[in-house]
Amino acid sequence: MRPDGRKNDEMRSIKIIKEFVKNADGSVLIELGHTRVICTASIENKVPPFLKDQRKGWITAEYGMLPRSTPTRMIRESSAGRIGGRTHEIQRLIGRSLRSVVDLEKLGERTIWIDCDVIEADGGTRTASITGGYIALREAITRAMHTGMIAENPIKETIAAISVGIVAGEPRLDLCYAEDSVAEVDMNIIMTESGKFVEIQGTAEITPFSREQLLQLLAIAEKGIREIIRIINK
Repeated sequence: MRPDGRKNDEMRSIKIIKEFVKNADGSVLIELGHTRVICTASIENKVPPFLKDQRKGWITAEYGMLPRSTPTRMIRESSAGRIGGRTHEIQRLIGRSLRSVVDLEKLGERTIWIDCDVIEADGGTRTASITGGYIALREAITRAMHTGMIAENPIKETIAAISVGIVAGEPRLDLCYAEDSVAEVDMNIIMTESGKFVEIQGTAEITPFSREQLLQLLAIAEKGIREIIRIINK
């Protein structure tokens, strides 16, 4: 029995509130169960130095967890004086996931910043950030097309992400923290609407897993991602 009574292949409830931050070019509050993340997109009319005069844009991300997003207060990384390795990893994951579904040449010489701020963490913050980041990105690009800033839609297809894992010997979809903290296997899956995988992050935290178990995890992940994409595209 899962902590919240869900079936093994059942997602937590998902809620998406667009235009959550009025000052952003695109924004969303995404909720997966008790995990809540604010994602904003900001368009900047310049690119990093390594892309100068190459006639294409860039998408990059920043990620952070608010001090009371967890049961005990976390120290802000700005107060600690450095960004942790986990944060660097997640920021790079969000950025490359979103770039994988965007034609950077159609974006023009612009940078889109995706900022993901976790206000409540109960497992799956990085996958919620990717999904929410995509929604904020799409909102920003739609606005830019309406104003004439961007001539042609650079987004090639929808993308979403979900966590899966093996807990008590069973493959489970969309792990909450109580499950994630004791999982034998922990995995994050990023997939496009056409069914192509962008990234598969999988680790045997306690017990190595078999090829059969891997295929089971991929199958339930695809089920969850297709449900998320259906909700996004409604």
